[in-house]
Amino acid sequence: MKQVVQNYKSGELAVLDVPVPGCKPGGVLVRSAYSLISTGTELMKVSEAGMSMLGKARSRPDQVAKVMQSVATNGVPATYRKVMGKLDSYTPLGYSLCGVVEQVGAGIDDVKVGDLVACAGNEHALHAELNWVPKNLYTPVPDGLAPRHAAFGTVGSIAMQGVRQGEPQLGEVALVIGLGLIGQLVVQLLAASGVRVVGADPDPVRCELAERLGAAACGDPASAAVETAVAELTDGHGVDQVYLAAGGGSNQPVELAARLCRDRGRVVDIGKCRLDLPWNAYYEKELDVRFSRSYGPGRYDPEYELEGRDYPIGYVRWTERRNLACFLDLVARGGVDVEPLVSHVADFDDAVETYRRLKDGELKAVAVLFRYPEQTQDTEEAADPVMAVPAVNARPSPARATSTPVKLAFVGAGNYATSMLLPHLAQREGVELSTVVTTTALSAANAKRKFGFAEATTDLDAVLGDKSIDAVFVVTRHSSHAELTRKALLAGKTVFVEKPLALTEDELAGVLAAVEESGNDRLQVGFNRRFAPLLQEARKRFGVRTGPANLRYLVNAGRLQHGSWYLQQGTEGSRFAGEGGHFIDTASWLLEADPVSVYAVATSGNEDLQVVLRYPDGSTATISYVTTGPAGFPKETLDLVADGRALRLDDFVRASVYGRKRWVSSRLPKARDKGQNAELAAFVKAVRTGGPMPVPLQSLVATTAATLAVQAGLASGAPVTLEKAR
Repeated sequence: MKQVVQNYKSGELAVLDVPVPGCKPGGVLVRSAYSLISTGTELMKVSEAGMSMLGKARSRPDQVAKVMQSVATNGVPATYRKVMGKLDSYTPLGYSLCGVVEQVGAGIDDVKVGDLVACAGNEHALHAELNWVPKNLYTPVPDGLAPRHAAFGTVGSIAMQGVRQGEPQLGEVALVIGLGLIGQLVVQLLAASGVRVVGADPDPVRCELAERLGAAACGDPASAAVETAVAELTDGHGVDQVYLAAGGGSNQPVELAARLCRDRGRVVDIGKCRLDLPWNAYYEKELDVRFSRSYGPGRYDPEYELEGRDYPIGYVRWTERRNLACFLDLVARGGVDVEPLVSHVADFDDAVETYRRLKDGELKAVAVLFRYPEQTQDTEEAADPVMAVPAVNARPSPARATSTPVKLAFVGAGNYATSMLLPHLAQREGVELSTVVTTTALSAANAKRKFGFAEATTDLDAVLGDKSIDAVFVVTRHSSHAELTRKALLAGKTVFVEKPLALTEDELAGVLAAVEESGNDRLQVGFNRRFAPLLQEARKRFGVRTGPANLRYLVNAGRLQHGSWYLQQGTEGSRFAGEGGHFIDTASWLLEADPVSVYAVATSGNEDLQVVLRYPDGSTATISYVTTGPAGFPKETLDLVADGRALRLDDFVRASVYGRKRWVSSRLPKARDKGQNAELAAFVKAVRTGGPMPVPLQSLVATTAATLAVQAGLASGAPVTLEKAR
């Protein structure tokens, strides 16, 4: 395998072929996907290696002291041979990466081969294709978090441990001195903790970045801007905490900390900067000076790091590993955004040149990632990632017509069910609302009272076993859709499940396995927009299409309220995974085909997406899913252009078609009709008559696979080919 190494005597950097490390008990062998260059710590080491022997000695007085002790004990010749031997050896670089578990050592049961993990440690998370990592120095990556973002885990843990040492409180004001990689992360962690932050750095680009990521104000420490901001935010009292995230030999950071800190404030040293404390300034304010030791408790303890002996959580709440997992969770949930910090992504084979450019100042960067061979599309022949679209392999049992009324059961009675589905069904002739099932008794009772259900229960099995019930509606949280759908299909029920059908490929496969096992393919997903009367009329007016089309769909989704369960990405999937199928299904219905590839790019935080779908006849659909638009702007606008004609839909209120003749609908006088009523009518008719379901199951599967491919495309940075299984 290949590994980045440095000779500290000569300063030589190289990518060497070295043996693959063995997979020892108590750890895992990890194949790197991305590793992060610490532009502070690592460049300092690289720079020191290029110094003369005298320069090396001056930069490391601690090591000089050890050498002098060795001279006193072992004599000059022996010490010289020992020192030269150590200097003239290759040493590794790197300490923060994300990769895939390739082999599991004895005693490990929390991960398996193929799992994505984030790894830490300057002896275990190296810039190398393979690393052996002990248990307490890796943690599984949350679902949906891109590997390049998970590679920030170690530096994120360093920043997090520093913030923990500062003990920030809601409403406090903090000063972060040094806005490099660690400083930028500290700014975001403090902002996420409810602390107002002032940043200090001589680089205006880094100051602007920190302000974008949550700082209240930033400026050059040599100017009056920082002092002015601190005075305004603290009413002249000074900041509650100062975080020293700067490097170098200047004593200005600790002097600035004393000047701008309030009486009895806290000063936390995270970086490696000069610490000649001005005694009078620190004494008069009785400043509390604290040090932050790397990733957290456990660091430098071989029993913890190498032997896997964890500290009891009741005594040590935040260890190295717990900090690592906590930081990744914050990134996955959008509490911290690392993408704006990525200045450059280099192929691993170009490591030496990348370090040279960084050292010479040619490449100015906050964070640089190495991308390993499996992540690199470096030839024209390199294939895009492929996602299989499962085929529906089942011999459906003949559907039976049901007697009137059609008896329906609802699993879930939340806001969408009670506002968009049940009002239509409660008024529909030939429908009986038989049973409502919820996890809490009161919500079931409320739905029964409001919509006239015959029964209310919390017992799902009883409903699935009731042969008188013709169809089951699954209107629960996203994470439960696939499993509840699977159970209902196996019970022989016709199923209406709100989007999404599944959040993972495994969940989708499980639903199709239930179809195959039971012969029951009576399934509808709540993709209602294709049933909207206004859009159906516009499509009819547009006419038959002969050539490829261009479709643009702008979704002004808006921001979610704090506390919304849609934000629980770790369990409920991303927001687009939850509702993006609506827009993909609408595009595919208008283009009369299923997509063959998906390309997705995102702005910071993966909140605003651009999704490009390609279709077999050369048509394309671009879905712009944005959360940062104004509230007054229409939520959904769609344009379809082909064959010299154009169709436009304005938020399901007005539609128009331009061609030889122009057609413009009248503006709807009432609420927007996005097709729920017509969709439910088609579903009930299919249940009553035993006729075909409103949307073919293979189309539902293709839309779900395309939605899942968006997340895969964001992670890989490349188009994802959708390949139909045979």
